[in-house]
Amino acid sequence: MTVTAAQTRTRRRGRQTVDGSPLHHTHRRLTSVWATVAALVIAVVWTIPTFGLFVSSFRPPADITTSGWWTAFTNPQFTLENYINTLNFNDTITVGESFINSLTISIPATVFPITIALMAAYAFAWVDFRGKDALFIAVFALQVVPLQMALVPLLSMYSNGLTIFGLQIFPGLQLNGLASSFAQVWMSHTMFALPLAIFILHNSVAAIPSDVIEAAKMDGAGHGQMFFRIVLPLSMPAVAAFAIFQFLWVWNDLLVATIFAPGANAPITKLLTDLSGTFGQQWYLLSAGTFLGIIVPLIVFFTLQRFFVRGLLAGATKG
Repeated sequence: MTVTAAQTRTRRRGRQTVDGSPLHHTHRRLTSVWATVAALVIAVVWTIPTFGLFVSSFRPPADITTSGWWTAFTNPQFTLENYINTLNFNDTITVGESFINSLTISIPATVFPITIALMAAYAFAWVDFRGKDALFIAVFALQVVPLQMALVPLLSMYSNGLTIFGLQIFPGLQLNGLASSFAQVWMSHTMFALPLAIFILHNSVAAIPSDVIEAAKMDGAGHGQMFFRIVLPLSMPAVAAFAIFQFLWVWNDLLVATIFAPGANAPITKLLTDLSGTFGQQWYLLSAGTFLGIIVPLIVFFTLQRFFVRGLLAGATKG
């Protein structure tokens, strides 16, 4: 087949358009040798402390307290004593009980805010009501409220209830023990997570093509049907991405758990603070306890990682 001169010029112009596009220019800059070297350096610097902690977790306690972790390469002595002592640690609760408490706290504290935020995101994106924009800005602005400022008011509300203009809005949690502590920490994490969750999920829900929503309305679908059959399936990458973040935040939380879930209801993070002892005599146990504590977050991350990038990019482009 003979290629004409006009076709050749067209192909050349097409290549010039693609090669000279801003996307290609950005791609070429980000994939340069110096960018790769910088990424490798950052990765190594970021990994060294974690690697040192991992090596220390297998070193004898006497070696940990007298020499640096890097001496393990010149005088290798490794043992499972730190892990055995950590698993056998029993102060207020055991390691196994603290794991169960962390799961009991983290799973509901991840499901509750995502469920509420997804419904709110759908309302802000596809339901017309008066003051929608102002309310959305107010919800988003709640992210600037420091977490620490809300702890004492929340503790007072949980204990005494909330009364506005003589009307009791929140009766207070008068339960004792397990149910009360877990309910308090669930509600606290849910309230603290909602502003960011609504904002992130709103971007994903609003990116759904309006033609799909309009077609569903023309077919007679109500808000419930559109939410469960259209919005929920299409928003799963964003939901999974935020679920990873929320689960890791709750699992690694110490402040909220210390205040609202003390004693026998304490999670793994509270147990880690007790491993070192009253005056830090057994701080070397923290190296083993830390890696025992990250097993569940690693499982959650690698299980949902295929949704992670798609969830972060959800809502970045629309149309």
